[in-house]
Amino acid sequence: MVDTESLVPQDHLLRKIDAAVDFNRLYEMVEPLYSEDNGRPSVDPVILFKMVLI
Repeated sequence: MVDTESLVPQDHLLRKIDAAVDFNRLYEMVEPLYSEDNGRPSVDPVILFKMVLI
C-alpha cells in the first residue's frame, strides 16, 4: 500500500506553499460563481487552482 504523504519529501516546495497559503479563502471568492441546486456537483475549486499552480 502506498502512502501519498511519503511520496513528497517534508522539505518540498509544494508542502511549503500549502503551509503558507490559506486556500480556504478561495471558496469565498468563487462561491457566487457556483450554483448549489443546478446540475452535477462541481470540481473542487481549490483542486483546480492547485493544478494550475503546479
